[in-house]
Amino acid sequence: MMTNLVDMALSHGLSVNEILSGIFGSISLTAWICLLLPQLITNYKAKSAEGLSMAFLAVWLFGDIANLSGALVTGLAPTATALAGYFCISDIILITQSVYYNALNARKTRQRTRSTQSDASEDEPLLQPRRRSSSGLPGSHRRHSLHHAESSLDPIKRIVTGEDDTPDSNPWLHNTLSVAAIYLVGAAGWFVSYKIGAWDKPDIPDEPTADEPVAILGLVLGYASALCYLCARVPQILKNYREKSCEGLALLFFLLSLTGNLTYGLSVFTYSPEPEYFIKAIPWLLGSLGTIVEDCIIFYQFRIYSKSGGSKPDGSDEAA
Repeated sequence: MMTNLVDMALSHGLSVNEILSGIFGSISLTAWICLLLPQLITNYKAKSAEGLSMAFLAVWLFGDIANLSGALVTGLAPTATALAGYFCISDIILITQSVYYNALNARKTRQRTRSTQSDASEDEPLLQPRRRSSSGLPGSHRRHSLHHAESSLDPIKRIVTGEDDTPDSNPWLHNTLSVAAIYLVGAAGWFVSYKIGAWDKPDIPDEPTADEPVAILGLVLGYASALCYLCARVPQILKNYREKSCEGLALLFFLLSLTGNLTYGLSVFTYSPEPEYFIKAIPWLLGSLGTIVEDCIIFYQFRIYSKSGGSKPDGSDEAA
């Protein structure tokens, strides 16, 4: 198999590094294409995006814009440039959905508040203490109980969001199998595109040297995107910590993000063995591989908060 791969590379003018970069890039592209689906479905079923930090999404978008600009300026690997463009489109779709649900739910909350105040003016004083005691913090207990009631009635949603605590369900296993399918589909996609000639090498103009202003600008944009990526998940991590919950987040969303970042970094890393290229690609490697650490923190939050917040009234969560 490896011999055939080398023969293919030599016969079509592609190096083994470029083939590996293409395969990793194709896997990454597949992961990013599927990335939005779990979170979009979760938001749609819950008719809410409260689990997502808008600061996380906004900083992520800024990082992707800088990433795309830097990739275009520095002539990064083709798959890396294509992914950078797709990142921006994905961010806009998710942000649009989140803003829509946040605005919709805020309007419903205002209408509910006005309706409650109108009803309160007609109630007898004897009923007021009981109404105050049942409300707790403004909307928090009530909203939390509604979310849990909806989750218990919707096993598909609980699997997608990683909150399925039924004894015969293992969302981590199911999602791991989904990630394995991403690797297979991504690799197969590269071979199909290779067979139809998508990777035939065209004549490429000389890239700017490291001392030229264009190259310096690209490097600055790359580091700006890396900084945004490293900072983007901090608001989400803090939000999860303050609420002691990952409710509303799709576990598969972050697993695909980790897969996309890992293979994206490998695509950039394996594209060329030249030291000059490696130095030029450092910010993109930091941006993609550095966020893996923060994704692991979110995975840890999924584990500890599902244990502390996922108990059932009948105590059936005690099984080890």
